[in-house]
Amino acid sequence: MRSILRRVTISRNFRGRAVFIGFPRTGTETMGFSADIDAVAGRIRDAEAVTVVSHIDADGIASEAILAQAIAQEGIPVTSVFVRQLEPLTMRHVPIDDTLKVFVDLGAGQQNLLEEHGLYERDAVIIDHHVAQPAGIAYQQVNGLDHGHTKLSAAGIAYFVATCLDDTNVRLAPLGVIGNVGDMMAREHCGLVGPARDIVSDGVREGTIRHVERDLNCYGLSTRPVHVCLSYCDDPYIPRISNNAQYARSFLENLDIPLREHAGRWRVWEEFSIDERRAVISGIAQQLIAHGQSVDRLFAETYYFPDEAEQTPLRNASEYATLLNACGRWAQPRIGSAVCRGDRGSAYRDAEQMLRHHRSIIRELVQFIADKGVTELSHLQYLHVGDRFPDTIVGIGAGISLSKLNWRKPIMILCYLPDDPELVKVSMRTNERMVSRGIDLQHALQIASAEVGGAGGGHAIAAGAYIPKVAEQEFADRVNRVLREQSA
Repeated sequence: MRSILRRVTISRNFRGRAVFIGFPRTGTETMGFSADIDAVAGRIRDAEAVTVVSHIDADGIASEAILAQAIAQEGIPVTSVFVRQLEPLTMRHVPIDDTLKVFVDLGAGQQNLLEEHGLYERDAVIIDHHVAQPAGIAYQQVNGLDHGHTKLSAAGIAYFVATCLDDTNVRLAPLGVIGNVGDMMAREHCGLVGPARDIVSDGVREGTIRHVERDLNCYGLSTRPVHVCLSYCDDPYIPRISNNAQYARSFLENLDIPLREHAGRWRVWEEFSIDERRAVISGIAQQLIAHGQSVDRLFAETYYFPDEAEQTPLRNASEYATLLNACGRWAQPRIGSAVCRGDRGSAYRDAEQMLRHHRSIIRELVQFIADKGVTELSHLQYLHVGDRFPDTIVGIGAGISLSKLNWRKPIMILCYLPDDPELVKVSMRTNERMVSRGIDLQHALQIASAEVGGAGGGHAIAAGAYIPKVAEQEFADRVNRVLREQSA
């Protein structure tokens, strides 16, 4: 995508800034996507004032930060509204005024709510990557799914809109990458592909991203001691090392690699020399092969940010995304947005504190799931945690717990909602191996939730739903039925 953007015609808008006024037409797919980006950027450029309405996860927070900064740079007044999801109750936070409402990382699947809220075509645009559910009003929107871009998050699309407003917004490339990685767009291919990868290239050219194409496929490369990092690895699952920090440490010690630096601090993967990395990867590969497992997913791309401090969660895309998720999950998305805008003072300190709390509660949740156990159906495993844990983190706990359970069966976690006693929140997770075999959680939850009077959506690998409290068991059976049909 960026190779296309580099060849666009540049003009000047009425505020004197350089702007894109058109994309070269190199094919039907590119033409349609580029035209949609042009159109949404044009609507924003013509607005007197803008309200950005965004989701609270890493992709949503990164999207909001991209758009708010790009719009403000145009001299257009901009305010932001964060919502956990678009539903009748949260629509009250969307102002009824003369501002252009820019819905990002949500809206495509809830266009009927925009219509019911009194928003006409002139009042709103949508930047999204979820499956659209059209309404009576044809809202202007740009959605990667409409053009075959299934591995492009809302932050990625927001980035293209921002660079369409002004070419200097290439400085926001790291946020586009963070949003894509945070929404698991890199997981299937162990790296970003298509237009999302073009954003990486932008950052590399600008010097804001260091792209390692064949890095260890493991989380925590910038902050965790390497033996801890390896013990959490579940993709690939490394026999004897995954879920076993003590053995992981012994494994590294047997390679004669010093695990601590001179002052006694544990070293992180990013500090390992090339030779040390090769030794570790070679040893892991031997371990996988000895147990008859593939080494295909041993390598993955990592996106480091050289301008950020070492040994911090801001140092690479996956850990930065986790920090943003922590802010959103604990109802402080604006703190995450401030970090995205460069606040390394109070906002960053608050975000770090939330990240520590976030990880602590998730550890408790994962232990609770392990201790209580799951109910297994033929194609599904599930558990109800009641009101013990916040609904904003149960999906994360489900994803982590899956590596310790039967990975062939998607996991579903149900919980109560503190603000609505009649509803139950549902979070589901599976893995790439099952998605490659035809499992689609988004489809399963859409079908099953609609059958019991609820609503669901998301992605093939991770999805969620809200259902009536009285329909829990019936819902589980219906999800199991859809998963069975997908496995046939």
